[in-house]
This record gives sequence, structure tokens and C-alpha cells, in this order.
Amino acid sequence: MNQNLSKLIKQLGDIWGQLGASQRVSVLAATFILAAGLVAAAVWSSHAEYGLLYGGLSDTESAKVVAALNDAKVAYKVGSGGAIMVPADKVYAMRMQLASKGIPQGDGVGFEIFDKPNFGISDFVQRANYLRALQGELGRTISQLDEVSAARVMIVLPENRLLLDKDKFPTASVFVRVRGNSQLSPQTINSIRFLVANSVEGLKPNHVAVVDNLGNTEENSDNDSLAGVSSSQLAARRSLEQYLSKKAQDMLETVLGPGQAIVRVSAEVNYDTVTKTEEKFDPDGQVVRTQTKDDDNNETASTANTTPTGISANTVGETNGTQASASPVNSSKNHKTTSTIEYEIGKTTSAMTEVAGGIKRLTAAVTVAQQMEGTGADRKPVARSPEDLNKLRLIVSNALGADLTRGDTIELAELPFNDQFATEMNQQLDQQVKRDFWWDLARKSVYPALGLVAFLILLRAFKQTPVQEIPLGIPVGRLALKNGNGNGNGHGSSRFGEYGFEPQPGVVTVDVLNRLIKENPSNMTSAIREWMNRGHTTPEA
Repeated sequence: MNQNLSKLIKQLGDIWGQLGASQRVSVLAATFILAAGLVAAAVWSSHAEYGLLYGGLSDTESAKVVAALNDAKVAYKVGSGGAIMVPADKVYAMRMQLASKGIPQGDGVGFEIFDKPNFGISDFVQRANYLRALQGELGRTISQLDEVSAARVMIVLPENRLLLDKDKFPTASVFVRVRGNSQLSPQTINSIRFLVANSVEGLKPNHVAVVDNLGNTEENSDNDSLAGVSSSQLAARRSLEQYLSKKAQDMLETVLGPGQAIVRVSAEVNYDTVTKTEEKFDPDGQVVRTQTKDDDNNETASTANTTPTGISANTVGETNGTQASASPVNSSKNHKTTSTIEYEIGKTTSAMTEVAGGIKRLTAAVTVAQQMEGTGADRKPVARSPEDLNKLRLIVSNALGADLTRGDTIELAELPFNDQFATEMNQQLDQQVKRDFWWDLARKSVYPALGLVAFLILLRAFKQTPVQEIPLGIPVGRLALKNGNGNGNGHGSSRFGEYGFEPQPGVVTVDVLNRLIKENPSNMTSAIREWMNRGHTTPEA
């Protein structure tokens, strides 16, 4: 094996010594290109694509994740902002493995604080641990929002006492770190408030304050207070005006084209809540309700006394008795009839409640761009006809639902729009896009261009390389039959050459060719190929 290797090395050295300078340069360049390609392929095949495992973690949680990755012997990279990268094919497996260990937990302590049994702790400590766990869980939950990267919650609960104080109620403060340093939207703020309020007993949403990392404090006004009512009314009015403006502007832009119309609406909204109760009586629709009739008959009788006063009147005698019996009697009869009739008068009662939010009056200002004719320097504005403007005004009126009897007004004007700035910006953007395209194309083409140049240089070097004559074996012109019989015993006449053949210039017999082919076929093949390249039919001596 060593002999064969040494022979191979010797043959390669002989071939290298017989090569010209340009051929040596070509061989070295080809070897270098081949080796560089093999190295690049090996490096590329061994390069693993990394994916994001976790990002935006605190230093404490990042340290826990890195320690777990070291224990699992998984390769990782730490990027900017605390991003931890692992091989892409292990991202989800490592997330599940770390989740089984409770990593990462997020900022604060959650309800896992109660996983370990603690005996003999006081009620105060138990209450404090519960408050810490509640704050931690709320902070973790708020951090799951897309606009929030981190959050902390502080809750203040009144002490438990036998006598309740109405002036003391639960409150909460929420600090959030916003992604991208952007301001939280009102929907997100309300979501945070309702989430915290519904998680704490007795806490109201208007008692939750939200502060972001930019120092923006959201006002926490009560809906029943004057400030809360004014804020909600202003927000409702703004939403109504924006809705109506967008509705009319979209319709105009569909007809005129994008950016060819501007609509602004001012709405006067009725925020009064009125309840009306009305009663109407109908005197013509009388109905007998009750009827009472009373009959009263009275008969009275009286006797007149004619006895004179004095002694004779007080003396009892025959005369007095006769006179008394003979006194006249007076009698009277009374008959009285009373009738009472009560009538029911028809009555209509109606109750009506007008809810706040009705539109009192609408005012719209509409501006449309003038029509332009021509291109370039010949471009000039053309005014629309009054009929076209009336049609546009009618379109806006119908889109807004304007009521002229209510006092709604719509002002429509045709004015030239200043689009010079937009045109210049579009031109700059187009130029920037073209520059980026050509730069990207040049950057991607530089390596293929260099490879093509190198290939052309090598090709030119090969073409300019002179043909080098390499001895391939025994010259054919010096060979002849040995001893005339070809036995090869080496005992022939002295006229035979070094190889036992008689040189016969210009003559090659069939026997000589057969012998040469049998003895050294590879040399004969190379010799015949060289002869054909030179254009000779017979070898030279």
C-alpha cells in the first residue's frame, strides 16, 4: 500500500514537473475553487437556523431560562432586547419543557405562593400573601395584551372592621409598559380597568388608575360626576361626527376619486332626558257613573192653647177641662224628593320619555377638488356646472340624513387642492424605490459577476497555454523485430538497438504494431492520439 502511494506521488510529481507555468496556475485555481466550494457546503450544512424562544423577559426570568437551557445542553443565542434564540426545530419542544418547570413565571408572585403548605402563619400574613398573589396574577394577565409588554398591579383594600366606613373603598393602580412606546388605546384602557375591577371584590372600574411608561395618566372620572358625563358626551359626539363625515366622504371619493373630497360634520346633540305625562278629558263623552234618588214624607199635628194666663188657668175645674178639649188642632204634611246623578268624563293619559342622544341640528362643510384637464404644463382647472354641484350636495344630504326643516345646513364649495407636496413626495418615493431596486440588483449580481470574470480569465489562460510534449514511451521509429523471429531471447546481432529492434525510419510493419500494442497499449494509445493531432499518418523516427 505504501509502495503504491509512493509511486502515485512520484507520478504526480513527474506530471507536475512537465506542466507549464500557465497550466500550473490553472490547476491551482481549479483546486482552490473546489476546496472553497467544499468548505462552504460543509459550513452551510452545519449552520443551524435559530428561532425565537422568548423575548422581552426580565433579567431574572432570562437567567432562569438560560440556566434551564444549559442543564438541557441546548445551544442558544442571546439577541438584543433579551431575546433568547434556540435552533428552530427545538423551539416548541423547549417551550413545553420549560413550561412544565414553571419557567418563565413573569414578574411578581402568583397563586403558586400557596403551593407549599405553611402552618402556623397569622391571618395578617395569609391576607398579605393573597393580595400579593392577586396582584401578580393580574399583572401577568395584563401582560398578555398585544399592546402591553409588562404590567404591575397595586391593590389597596380597606381593613376588615365591624363598623363599615362608606368613605373607604378598594382602589387599584396599574402600571403598564407599552410596546413600541405608543399610547394605549381607550379600548385597551377600559379593558384593563374592567379586568381589575371584576377580579377584586367591591372594586369599581372608575377607582382603577392606569399609568404607562411614558408618563401618560388616564383620567379616572366617575360616570355620575359632571366631569365623567362631559367626557362621555364629548366622546359620543366626536364618534358621531367622525362616522357621518367618513360616510359622506367615502361616497364622494367613490364618485370623484380618492383624495378629491373633504367632508367635516358638526352635530348638535340633545343630551336632555325628558319624561312627559299628559292627561286629556273629553266632556262630550259623558257616562253615568252613579245615580241616587231620595223620597222624604213628613206629617206634623199641633193643638193651639186658648186658656188665659193667671189664676183661672192654673185652677182645675169643669170649665177648664171643657175649654182644653175644645182647643183647635193644626196639622201639616211635607213631601221631599232628592235625586243625585254622577257622570264619568272620558280621560286619556299618556307618558313619553325622550332619551338623550337625539340630533338637534347638523352642519356639514364639503370641499371638492376642481376638475383638471391636460397634462404637464398644459394642465388647467375646469369649473363644474351648478347642476353638478347641486347633485353632489344632494348626495351628501342624503348620506347624512339631513333634515332641512330641522335647520340642517350643507355648504359645498369647489376649490383647487394644493397637491404639490404630495406630488413631490411621490416622486421622491419613486426615485428611492428605483435606487433601492438597482442597488439590491447590483449587490446580488456582484458575486456572479466575479465568478464569471474568474471563469473567463481561466478560459483565456487555457487557450494561451502552449502544447507541451511529454515523452510517452519508446519512439516507434527505433523499434524492429528482435532477431527477426520475435522470440526476445536477447541473443541477436549487434545491429539491433537498445531494445533489440532494428531502427527502420519511416517504416512500421504490422508485426511491430501488434507487438507494441500488446506490450504497452496505454503508451500506444497516447502516441496515436498525438500523431492524429499533429496531422501525420506515420510516425517519425
